[in-house]
Amino acid sequence: MADIRAPRAPVTATSPVLGRRALNRATLERQLLLDRSPMTVVEAVEHLVGLQAQTPHTWYTGLWSRLAGFEPEDAGALLTDRSLVRIALMRSTIHLVSAADCLELRPVMAPVSERGLSSNFGRNLVGVDRRELVAAGRALVEERPLTFGALGRLLAERWPGRDPASLAQAIRAWTPLVQVPPRGVWGKSGPIAHTTAESWLGAGLAAEPSPRRAVLRYLAAFGPATVKDVQTWSGLTRLREVVEGLRPELVTFRDEQGRELFDLPGAPRPDPDVPAPPRFLYDYDNLLLSHDDRGRVVTEEHRGQAYEPYGPVPQVVLVDGFTSGEWKITRAGGTAVLTIRPYVPLPNAQATALAEEGARLLGFAAADAPDHDVRLLPAG
Repeated sequence: MADIRAPRAPVTATSPVLGRRALNRATLERQLLLDRSPMTVVEAVEHLVGLQAQTPHTWYTGLWSRLAGFEPEDAGALLTDRSLVRIALMRSTIHLVSAADCLELRPVMAPVSERGLSSNFGRNLVGVDRRELVAAGRALVEERPLTFGALGRLLAERWPGRDPASLAQAIRAWTPLVQVPPRGVWGKSGPIAHTTAESWLGAGLAAEPSPRRAVLRYLAAFGPATVKDVQTWSGLTRLREVVEGLRPELVTFRDEQGRELFDLPGAPRPDPDVPAPPRFLYDYDNLLLSHDDRGRVVTEEHRGQAYEPYGPVPQVVLVDGFTSGEWKITRAGGTAVLTIRPYVPLPNAQATALAEEGARLLGFAAADAPDHDVRLLPAG
């Protein structure tokens, strides 16, 4: 796992101010988006504290944009051999994590899933014995991986009259469930079937959950950040006490709105004018989801698109480090077409660099297509 230890550093009475571009470049550097990293896939996934991955395959683009020489088979094989798993963690959303992080982070994030269960399905579970239900659900998914639909139907045989979906969601919240391959493997498909993390990995969960370590790892991957930022990323609440306990080990800054930012003393904070190459983000890229104030990356032009909150999530391009348009790949006969729609007109040099990066993306994401076509639409 990534080494997040850092020497102690004094906290000054007056914290320096980090402007928007400074925060942008610091975050991009830690997200491996300024320069592609030579890290292995597992090293990168651990450094990033996982990738949100509720879609089976779009997260592969997230690794391609971050790692030098990445091929989709590199990650697919790691899912098959159980070095990587997909499991509900931060914000109770499916994340791609290493086996070690699955066992470490699931106990830390358990309150998030339990809170979601209580608010959405709790009324349907009144009077159900939790220990009995967990034991029954665990036995079923460890006998063979099951979809939630199949799990709910089997549990309803034992608890007749209860809502099958609520019973299955209780197992999701109260038991660490991983999605098993071939679901998530590049170029393959399969049912959304689950078994327990312990059964799949042959090891138990961490005995002592460590929110403290989770905060430090978040800062290494997403900092500098406020307490609200950490809570937004994780879905956990009441982390002020945890961060305050870490204060002697951290350095502090202020953003342009005066909010206090915490960071690791030795973490990279590049010059705000360091060039940021164009990058293609996937639909659930954590770069866009892991801060309370997303202005370090998200532009007013992006917000102005008024995307439906529960509709299709756009795939975004970064130009000069900020959200500058959206992209999609379609197929027309034997041609894979990458369409890029900028929010605002781009200078010629930026448009050329974006199109060149887009051609490389097609070579990765549509390697099987005989022909490739990059189309840069007019802004708007």
